[in-house]
Amino acid sequence: MSTLNPNDQVLRQILTATRVIAVVGHSDRSDRVSYQIAQFLRQVGYTVYPVNPAVREIEGQPCYPSLHEVPEAVDIVNVFRRSQFLVGVVEEAIGIRAKTVWAQLGIADQVAAQLAQAAGLTMVMDACIKVEYWRLGIKQ
Repeated sequence: MSTLNPNDQVLRQILTATRVIAVVGHSDRSDRVSYQIAQFLRQVGYTVYPVNPAVREIEGQPCYPSLHEVPEAVDIVNVFRRSQFLVGVVEEAIGIRAKTVWAQLGIADQVAAQLAQAAGLTMVMDACIKVEYWRLGIKQ
């Protein structure tokens, strides 16, 4: 499926079918939004892998330098990097055969979106995965 900022029905399907999320740009600082969103995702039942080459470990869990290092298949690549890095993240997501790239609030790039769509990935941009989870009433 290739979709850009899908409708609520598709978002609901993505969030209910997803089991594994890689958080690119996951911080090891608890005051950062990436840390807080990743913690929420863990609490509601997703397996979350932190991806950040500048961090070795987050609360005892290994932090991976790239998506290629994540030890299992990834459903959603949740991005907390500036828009200028989104094309590179999408290229990595394509390389690992992720299903969806989800760029958090304020993160968008049309070239990255076109690249994702051409590869058959679903692309969500400028949207918070936690906000959408709650808004759609997802239950894990």
